[in-house]
Amino acid sequence: MKHLILAVISTVTLFTLNVMAETPTEALKKAVATLGPATVTDTNYNLGSIQHIVLFRYADNVTDQQKEEVKKKFLALQQLCVRDGKQYIRSIETGTQNSGEGFDQQFEQAFIVTFKSEGDRNYYVGQPVITDAKYYDSHHQAFKDSISPDKPVHPSGVFVFDFKIEEKTRRAIVPEQ
Repeated sequence: MKHLILAVISTVTLFTLNVMAETPTEALKKAVATLGPATVTDTNYNLGSIQHIVLFRYADNVTDQQKEEVKKKFLALQQLCVRDGKQYIRSIETGTQNSGEGFDQQFEQAFIVTFKSEGDRNYYVGQPVITDAKYYDSHHQAFKDSISPDKPVHPSGVFVFDFKIEEKTRRAIVPEQ
């Protein structure tokens, strides 16, 4: 009986924690409502290297040439995305899926976009959280619009995952032997 009560209490506690946990989207919406879009898109808002990972899965009818065009448009964002006269994207890297593990979920193309702060990432991403066009990048929005589901060439799936690099985990690149 003692174990059953403990199990119920543990389950209720976990359920309560899960219900109370705020998603990153909810936290950002709250920050925008509290601080305003100018603050959460400021280049100095929450400084620290941010990795914005984007994966594309394409429909079977999308040709290799069309995929290449999407890739070129995405990579061009590094030069096009400018604020206050300066490029704010630190880097964009890309590659196609080549793992044999079988967990790719048919995603084909990956992009890693690096920013110096959450503010720069928020300015880049914009909609749906940042809705005032003064506070998001029109070039990135145009790119997103160009691959939306109503367009002839669009990903059949998109996965986005952002994270801030934890400084204590940053390690130097091991030189080749």
